[in-house]
Amino acid sequence: MTLHLSIMLWIPLALGVAGLLLPAKLAPKLALGGTLLVLGYAITYVVDFQSSAGALQYVTDETWIAELGISYALGLDGLNLFLVLLTAILWFACTLWSTFWTPEHAADNPRLYYFHLGLAQTSVLGALLAQDLALFVVFFDLMLVPFFFLTGIWGGARRVQATMKLVIYTLVGSLLMLTAAVATGVLAAEGTDKVSFAFSDLAERSLGSSTQNWLFLAFAAAFLVKMPAFPFHGWMPDGYKAMPLPVLALFSGVLSKVAAYGFLRISLPFFPDASEHFQTLMLLIALASILYGSVMAFTTTHVRLILGYSSIAQLGFIVLGIFALNAQGAQGAILQAFNHGLVVAPAFFVVALLSARAGGSEDIRDMGGIATRAPVLTTLFLVVTFATLAMPGSSNFVGEFLILLGVFETKMTIAIIASSGVVLAAAYALRLFIRSVHNRTGPRVEASEMSMRDGLVLVPLVLAIIAIALYPQFALQRSEPTVTSLSAPPPAAQAEAVVPPGFEIERAP
Repeated sequence: MTLHLSIMLWIPLALGVAGLLLPAKLAPKLALGGTLLVLGYAITYVVDFQSSAGALQYVTDETWIAELGISYALGLDGLNLFLVLLTAILWFACTLWSTFWTPEHAADNPRLYYFHLGLAQTSVLGALLAQDLALFVVFFDLMLVPFFFLTGIWGGARRVQATMKLVIYTLVGSLLMLTAAVATGVLAAEGTDKVSFAFSDLAERSLGSSTQNWLFLAFAAAFLVKMPAFPFHGWMPDGYKAMPLPVLALFSGVLSKVAAYGFLRISLPFFPDASEHFQTLMLLIALASILYGSVMAFTTTHVRLILGYSSIAQLGFIVLGIFALNAQGAQGAILQAFNHGLVVAPAFFVVALLSARAGGSEDIRDMGGIATRAPVLTTLFLVVTFATLAMPGSSNFVGEFLILLGVFETKMTIAIIASSGVVLAAAYALRLFIRSVHNRTGPRVEASEMSMRDGLVLVPLVLAIIAIALYPQFALQRSEPTVTSLSAPPPAAQAEAVVPPGFEIERAP
């Protein structure tokens, strides 16, 4: 049976539009049904994926705007397969969360709320699946639009200021990326070559080193702002405080990974000389993100910001793996991107549960004392905490180990300093767990066990964390051929004309 990526891609938006036109009570059901269908497709792709192939599979490649060399090209390989699965898992969980646990987020206008969720999922999937640079830029910029509205309409205090700051930061990055994308397609077309933005065509064409340098920096700025990484994170504190928690779980769990994926899909294969030239700079940015994020996560008492700064640190590890510029680092980065998304979403859900028991406060000083009276919730939170701090036996440990192994082979000093981030992660993760469920009971805490409805969201996510911890080879085996061939340098004699392995198009039967 032939599978079509376009069906999975457009289902969320199509059902979101249908929800706008039908009675309001149907909007959440349509949205939830759409995310369930996408999850089914994603699982099917993962199971059916041919691990031995390093080329693209399930390819859709149609001319879109012939005059501009833009194609509607989609595909799956080892770089994006599990990020697509992550998107499907988290969108289903957070839509279920919005539907059953926190309906007040959508009470004012449920049709518009779930339409924006559907548009956001289609945009994220489009950016991950796109095999054309122009198509990638369209989806990459589009995926922020629904989050502006989800924050600006349904966010908390100071949501307008937070949204404006997010717009300003990301708009600058988006304009730089748009300019760089157009320049990449035009400058790569030499002589009689027609302008093309298809990844397969760009991979066959070479750019001069100086041209690569400024194009690389433009794309890097856009990706680092979106992640966010230090020192491009200025929008993060206000944005994380203002977003509704289900929306924040999606933003932190998925959107930041699309930016990291952009380095693997665009920067490394199309700007190889620049990637090597700026390797030390990117590793230093990653190292600064690890140290800064870890220290800030340990010093703040606002639970959202603890997880926010923790995400900066974890994304630092992911960038560290990518710019190790070898197979171990890249494979660890892909696994860690998947792991972090699986961990941070249930962490934000636990924040919502703890806040509800602490009179609405999200400060760890107002929590505590519920461990013995809510043992199931505490146990599930403990699993999430162990995964966050990369406890040996967790898949996060495997991801960080591969990343550090890759960096040790290239920049030993940076790897040694980055290793301290593992210790710091244990410090802030255990502090969060102990202060929020143990110690003295907060002044307004009403301890109670999680309900069956809460379990519908939290338990499957925790089971997914345990599953990938028990068998990380499931993800590693499917990403290894693409990552290995992508990281392998081409023969010197063919360095200018070779197509980076892993980016050839192979049509599935």
